[in-house]
Amino acid sequence: MKDFITYAKSRLLVDPKLILVYLAVYFSWGMAMNYIGSRTEIARFAHWWQVITVYLVYMVPISLLLRDRPFIQQYAYGLVAMGLLEFGGYALGSSYAYPQNILDRLFNIRNFSLAMALFFALYFPVGNWAVHKLYTAIFGGHGN
Repeated sequence: MKDFITYAKSRLLVDPKLILVYLAVYFSWGMAMNYIGSRTEIARFAHWWQVITVYLVYMVPISLLLRDRPFIQQYAYGLVAMGLLEFGGYALGSSYAYPQNILDRLFNIRNFSLAMALFFALYFPVGNWAVHKLYTAIFGGHGN
């Protein structure tokens, strides 16, 4: 446990500008995905502010912990993180899946949360890549 705490501190103590880029990217991404999910009647958060708790409070720290790891490793750990999140969100009713949405029709209602977790696990490697590119373009550094 002590090794994990040391590791986590080393991954989370970064340039504050890097944190700001993560927050901007993930907040924008979260708002866009919630809007798209609502407009296409696939799924949405019960409340708009859940974008803050999910994307900023939950996903940004996980992304920071996973950055600089290989794509497949980020995806695998992200799948665990998103599986727990999707399960909890739908079980607690803080996420709403529209009845007979396109994913239900394509994959069956029993596979909806799995499909969502498989898709959203991509956020970690893709998000880390995008944040790195933006941070480097704006500030010219790596961000560690």
